[in-house]
Amino acid sequence: MPTRCPWKTNDPLLLRYHDEEWGVPVHDDRLLLEYLVLGGAQAGLSWSTVLRKRQAYRAAFDGFDPRKVARYGEAKMEWLLANPGLIRNRNKLQSAVENARAVVTIQEECGSFDQYLWGFVGGRPIQNAWPSLEEIPTKTPESVALSKDLRRRGFRFAGPTIVYAFMQAVGMVNDHVTTCFRHRELGGASDR
Repeated sequence: MPTRCPWKTNDPLLLRYHDEEWGVPVHDDRLLLEYLVLGGAQAGLSWSTVLRKRQAYRAAFDGFDPRKVARYGEAKMEWLLANPGLIRNRNKLQSAVENARAVVTIQEECGSFDQYLWGFVGGRPIQNAWPSLEEIPTKTPESVALSKDLRRRGFRFAGPTIVYAFMQAVGMVNDHVTTCFRHRELGGASDR
């Protein structure tokens, strides 16, 4: 049995997410939008709740195609609000549409959402070396700067803490603890 980050869970879905996704660098604009939308949906809820609804979100949001989501109007919003597979919070669902619109603008300005985001970390994951979960910050200067710029561009549910969790999820930072098998696999130095 590999040594993992000591997340307090036995949930197979969360463990699989830890082992296969969390901290793996993402460079696909659709998947980046997905993580951003899901991160906003999580506000005030557990990540396991959001993960259980992930497939419903993918279906409801057209595979997170930013251009399609950006065109959603009030009729689609009412449909989303009636969808039992989603977290039916108007502010969260509306922010997903507004964020998709902002992603399209960034794509037009920068070539891709990926290129824009990864510029905040110099194009490579920040390799942290935390011995324990308690030492991992909830925000960093990079997440504060990215959050500030995202909000300036019209993004919602993009405060520094949500943005830092997003950066961890999409591999912009490697915050697996040093004793976790994924820390080294994702480029961290050995803890020995």
